[in-house]
Amino acid sequence: MIKSLKKTSMLLLVLISTASLLQAQALKKVTLEDVFKKGTFSQKSVYGINWMKDGQFYSSLVNRAGSPMVVKINLATGEEEAVLLDGRALGVKFTSYSFNTDESKALIASDVESIYRRSSKGIFYVVDMPTGEKQQLADGEKISYATLSPDNNKVAFVKDNDLFMVDLSSNEMTQITQDGKWNKIINGAADWVYEEEFSMAQAFKWSPDGKKIAFIRFDETNVPEFNMQLWGPLYPADYRFKYPKAGEKNAEVSIHVYDLTSGNIQKMDAGSETDIYLPRIYWTQDPNQLAFIRLNRLQNQLDLFHANANTGESKLIISEKSETYVDLNYNDNLQYLSDGKSFIRTSEQDGFKHIYHHAMDGSLIKQVTSGDWEVTELVGVDEKGKKIYFVSTEVSPLERNFYVVDLNGKNKKSLTPLSGTHRINMSPDHRFFIDYFSTTEIPQKVVLCEANGTPVKTLEENEALEQTLKGFALGKKEFFTFPTVDGTSLNGYMIKPADFDPNKKYPVLMYVYGGPGSQNVLNSWGGTRDFWHQALVAEGYIVACVDNRGTGARGRDFKHSTYANLGKLETIDQIEGAKYFAKQSFVDPGRIGIWGWSYGGYMSSLSLMIGNDVFKTAIAVAPVTTWRYYDTIYTERYLQTPQLNPAGYDDNSPITHVNKLKGNFLLIHGTGDDNVHFQNTVDLVDALITADKQFETFYYPNRNHGIYGGNTTWHLYSQMTDFLKRKL
Repeated sequence: MIKSLKKTSMLLLVLISTASLLQAQALKKVTLEDVFKKGTFSQKSVYGINWMKDGQFYSSLVNRAGSPMVVKINLATGEEEAVLLDGRALGVKFTSYSFNTDESKALIASDVESIYRRSSKGIFYVVDMPTGEKQQLADGEKISYATLSPDNNKVAFVKDNDLFMVDLSSNEMTQITQDGKWNKIINGAADWVYEEEFSMAQAFKWSPDGKKIAFIRFDETNVPEFNMQLWGPLYPADYRFKYPKAGEKNAEVSIHVYDLTSGNIQKMDAGSETDIYLPRIYWTQDPNQLAFIRLNRLQNQLDLFHANANTGESKLIISEKSETYVDLNYNDNLQYLSDGKSFIRTSEQDGFKHIYHHAMDGSLIKQVTSGDWEVTELVGVDEKGKKIYFVSTEVSPLERNFYVVDLNGKNKKSLTPLSGTHRINMSPDHRFFIDYFSTTEIPQKVVLCEANGTPVKTLEENEALEQTLKGFALGKKEFFTFPTVDGTSLNGYMIKPADFDPNKKYPVLMYVYGGPGSQNVLNSWGGTRDFWHQALVAEGYIVACVDNRGTGARGRDFKHSTYANLGKLETIDQIEGAKYFAKQSFVDPGRIGIWGWSYGGYMSSLSLMIGNDVFKTAIAVAPVTTWRYYDTIYTERYLQTPQLNPAGYDDNSPITHVNKLKGNFLLIHGTGDDNVHFQNTVDLVDALITADKQFETFYYPNRNHGIYGGNTTWHLYSQMTDFLKRKL
């Protein structure tokens, strides 16, 4: 009887396996054309959300018949109530908008052009909402960061490195600063390295009463210039910009406050040391009190100051120190409460990023959250209800869920019970939130919810995409953990072909980024790159990913473990990942490859060279090849300066390990990369030639770090696909 049951079970398994195989064969394979030409897997979203003042509506930017419109949506019903701004009626093809406090005016921007990652300039208009009349700013010249004053009467902006202000009633323009000059002085806008590494572009803020403007001044006179050639004309043009490489001089920064009434500019006291960073300014509830953050050059001490905006006198409120570094991006949630008596901030000082409540003198009132998990975002503080809303990793480092907790740290409750990744946009009155939710198998769903988590209306379901997906043979992203030789547990995923046969031997392509605080192994919907992986899976590859030590969402110690020695532990972990895959019965251990972009290109290069016994092939796109060529803020945060820690810069540079190259190597870079300079690839190529190593390389003329534009993306991924088919 037992033998009979076993035979029946085996037969059922064979039938199920055969049926699954036939079903997979009947479905379409993902092709490069689907991903890059047809946009078959593009998902929809809801853009340009602005919550409106009365708490009953929000506005959203939509495109109808090729024209931008801002529509008003009823929160109770989710239905459109009115068109607030019509691009056709205004005669302006605007791409962004904002309202002033009482919604009597709107600020719109058109003809916007990017400068670097976060900076841009465009033509701005102020629209009078009752009359529909528009007022062009700066005579139609392109300006940056136009911002309405809280009293609705003025607009401040940056033009030609100087700070300006326009009085809307008279259209009179005031030039606040006079010394702005390209590659010398910047007023009210960030320099290249602050923009890239401190995630800021605008560097000015109106006071709460609209009577003052605080701004940061950058003196980059002594910062070395980087020269990037732009190819195309008969004689290639030189593009020179200030880029402080590790160990070199930074811009000298200072904070100033302009008083509209007197016309005076007062400098804030940030101490006598000039080799510092001043990456954040905030107004407290007092219109005469400015707050700012100061970091030392090594970024292992973060100081919060309160300053008298009239006299410049400052007082140290909080000082946080670390043996490694204090990550500003993990401490950038400062919010002053309206009672003027306290503020909320986040810090990873106890080993995990959590929420803290302080009195105005800096003394701790309460650590609001705690535990072996991280608050990834402080969403809002409801002062009337004495509640704090935040997103965290409490369920799993692979997920993001939305929570509410009382200000005293009690009654914590999850507002998003579905497993996956939730990105939240909450109304200022904390009555509603919009949940952008996805998993590895569910495309983004955008849902309007009440503050308690009750859904009101689904704003975007991506039903068309879900139907499209049913017609394709897709591999499932399977999560796993495995221990390394030293006992560290690492998270990973793998995607097997839809018609996976456990008796076959498959080649494996690992995908890596691996930089400090990053995360690739996450239960969320992927983008274009994920579907390129699906196209490879359809060709019979297994695609896999491992988040090495140094990555995020697992606490300070895990993230900071790579400090002063970037590349060492990360490479060990990627090699350990490859060895783990090589032991699987369905993997061909002789055909394991790895690819990555930027930090990932650095990692894939090192992995192939140092792990030449496990990796056969690697692709490095826009890689850092020596940290001596990268910028001060990012590099010195993790490695100190080259003068203090030369071994940290050189021991794990791919250039140092070129003699170990044995496998197939493809090196790709854009010559117009203002971030990770083409110089990185040039020097690695030179070292490989000297070491008599054969490899393949390709450059994209004038393309930046993202390597895109026109036919570029198609060409890039087609080239990488062809290389993998030939070499893996």
